[in-house]
Order: sequence, then structure tokens, then C-alpha cells
Amino acid sequence: MENNIQHYLAENFSLWKGFLPEKIEIIAQAGGNRQYFRLFWDENETCIATYNPQHLAENEAFIYFTTQFESLDLPVPRLLFIGEKRDFYFQSDEGNEALYDVLQREKYSENVYHLYQKSLAALAKLQIKGHEKIDYTHCLTAPHFDKSAILYDLHYFFFYFVHALPIHFHRSQLFQDFEALATFLTKEENQFFMFRDFQSRNILVRENKVYFIDYQGGMKGALQYDVVSLLWQAKAALPQKWKTDLLDFYITEANKYLEKPLNTQDFKEKYQAFSLIRMLQTLGSYGFRGLFERRPYFLSAIPFALKQLKDFLQQNELAIHLPELEKVLHQLVDNKINAHFQVITATDAHQLVVKIKSFSYKKGIPQDESGNGGGFVFDCRGILNPGRFAPYKQLTGRDAAVKTFLLTETEMPNFLKHISPIVAISVQNYLERDFDSLSICFGCTGGQHRSVFAADSIAHYLKQTFNVKIELEHRERGWEVEHF
Repeated sequence: MENNIQHYLAENFSLWKGFLPEKIEIIAQAGGNRQYFRLFWDENETCIATYNPQHLAENEAFIYFTTQFESLDLPVPRLLFIGEKRDFYFQSDEGNEALYDVLQREKYSENVYHLYQKSLAALAKLQIKGHEKIDYTHCLTAPHFDKSAILYDLHYFFFYFVHALPIHFHRSQLFQDFEALATFLTKEENQFFMFRDFQSRNILVRENKVYFIDYQGGMKGALQYDVVSLLWQAKAALPQKWKTDLLDFYITEANKYLEKPLNTQDFKEKYQAFSLIRMLQTLGSYGFRGLFERRPYFLSAIPFALKQLKDFLQQNELAIHLPELEKVLHQLVDNKINAHFQVITATDAHQLVVKIKSFSYKKGIPQDESGNGGGFVFDCRGILNPGRFAPYKQLTGRDAAVKTFLLTETEMPNFLKHISPIVAISVQNYLERDFDSLSICFGCTGGQHRSVFAADSIAHYLKQTFNVKIELEHRERGWEVEHF
């Protein structure tokens, strides 16, 4: 079996360019069913392929919005080639680094602040000038972020977050507050293009310029929503002064494109209310993914969102009275509720070491030398072996071609999706009980492809999710043991 997706993309690349790409690499999947690839040719010239055959409507929305934005010279990727079946498209390569990555590396530096300014300046132009070009019948879900859409987000927050916690509330009064808040927000007159998920992970930075991605869920809506999405992103945790100054900066930028300048006081009052809506929508999403689907990453993100909500309640006063909702929110930010979601971390004095190994079953399962005999051994042999095919025989699970094969042509993503929460249960429990060692082993036929990739993936997942030490060993490769 060959890599069908890559071959399909390569064949279409040749229709566009007249020759085959020199190399195709997989790019980490960001969400949904979209798969991303980087295609190389002619001394490392590159483009990005987005392959999404299951959601053609999503492709059509992205293609339509991008075409309109390109005509206005807005900072979005350029469309280079669209598949005849509309199941994929090639676009310009604007790099791998997001604004969020720069923020994590440089913290609250002057450069990061200027990148936020550039992002907001470009956002204002995209929202207002882009609105003039958009036919909203092309929207993916709904054409307008109206009262029904706002109520949907509030009910989502209620059923997937509030209702799952020991919170006291009067349901009918709370829903009356939802109705009042939604009505208040629909009175906002400044309705233009709304990005819908304008946060730092969806802003790429290349050569000190910003580029926007993932706007296919856009619709008509209030200007404030996107500004809130960026400035109140929970994990970014921007300083309050930055939020205040950047909001003023955005208002100045937006006024450059508006026939009638914004009423600053009214705009900021609605901005506060949209800030609350966005935070509640985020908690609803985290609740569904974390509390119901039991995904550790989303559970670990909830404390950040609750801290942000607590800061918001301390620093702001809404222009509308919502007594029952306020009662619920103050319960949510109480330390007793926050304790439900705090991930236990190892202390410096007693650090949990997770020993992760890949191995070949031909040479036997590695022994657990910690003395407790616990941990996991996962058999990867049920996954299609890349080593059976000539292009991959001499490669390992760390080579891009093998990674692409495993992620697009096998059940490896599903395998890891089920393993991650199982492992997380033990890591959390071991931390709570102050244990110092956990063994996790991945075996395949030769210890070269599947087990290497799986071990690397789980090591990365655990390091991102828990404060633990990792010892990563690929026994059959003879590589030096990695400590991180």
C-alpha cells in the first residue's frame, strides 16, 4: 500500500506546476478533520496543502473568504490551486510560528506588544473592508451572530459546565438573565465581518509580519467579539494594562475605516459584555471536551479560564444587571470549584519520573527497574507497519515520511487518542500519592517505526500536560536516553 493522500496531492501538484514535488511533510493537525501538508520543490520553495474531503462546505467557506480578502490585500494566505473535487487546496506557506509561540518564547516583550498591535490593525481592516466584499450566504454555519447564536453559547456553557458542577442556581432566573444579556448584545449597531476564533494560535508570524488563518467559521457580527477573543485568550494571560491600551489602539484603527466614528463609551460597555460571553463560551467548550470527553488537555486549561473569569469580575462592572448569572459566576471562581480542576504536579523535592521506552517484541519486553512493577506496555503491532513498504524500510518513526504515513494511512491517531487519557489517569494518581516512577513501554515488530513514533508522541503529550520528568529511551535504536 502506498501513501494515497500524498500521492493524490503530488499528482494534483503536477497538474498545477507541471512536475512532482521533491518532498511532502505532514504538519501537525490543529483541529477537526483537516489534514495539513508542506510540499517542497525547487530549492525548498514550499506551499501548504489542506486536505479535507469530509467537509467540503468548510473548504468552500475558506476558499470564498480567502478570495475576497486577497482582493483587498489583507494578511491571509494566497490561494494557489484548488482541487477539482474541492476536497483540497494549496495555499502560500506563511511558516509554522504563531503569535502564541512568540508570546511563550519572549513573554511580554516590546516586540510581542507590537505584534499584537499589528494583528489588531489588520483585524480592523479585515472586519470592516472585508465586510464590504462578503456575501454572507456563503457562511459555513449561520450568516449572523445574532441572538439565537448568543443564546446557544450561553446554553452550551450551562449544560456542559455549570450543570456538571456543585453550583446552586435558580434555573428559570438564570435563563432569564441569559435572555437579557443576549438582548443587550444584539443592540450593538456595529455589525461587520466576525472572524469568530481570532486568537493568537490563529495568527502566524513570518518576518515580523502577521497572517490570519482558520477564519472559515466567520459570519456577520459585532466588532468587539474578535477583539475580546484575542485580548482575553485564557492561556495568553495578557497584562491588564496591555488589554486596556490595545483596546484603545484598536478603536483608533477601526475609526480609520468607519464612516461614523465609534461611540467609545458604548463600544466599551458592549466590549465588557462580549468579554463575558466569550469566556462563558470557552468554559462550555472546555467543559464538553474535558468533563464529558475526559480529555486531559482541556481539563488542565479550565483553571486558566476560571482565573481569567475571576480577574474579569474583579476589574469590571457590566452595564446590565444580571443577578442570578452573577451569583453563579462568583460561585464558579471560588477556590472550592477551582480545586476540582487543578492538575497535581510534582514538587522539586519529590519529582515523578515517567520512563518511556520503545522496543522490539523480538527482543522481549523491557524490565521495570523501579521495583514497583507497575506501568503500561502497549502493543503497536495492530497498526499497519510502514516497514513493510520499500520507501520506509530504512527510516524510523522520527522521519517525516513515516510520521505522515502513520498519521494519515493507519489507525495510529485513534490508538494514541485512547491511550492518552488512560495514561493520564495513572500519572495524576501517582502524583497525588507521591510515587516517584512510572513505566510506559511501546512495542512493535522491530522497534523502529510504530513504537518509536508512539513513544515520542506520549512523551510530548505528558510533558505538555503535567509537570513531570521524562526519560525517553528507544532501546533498539541505540540512541542516547533523552531527559526533559
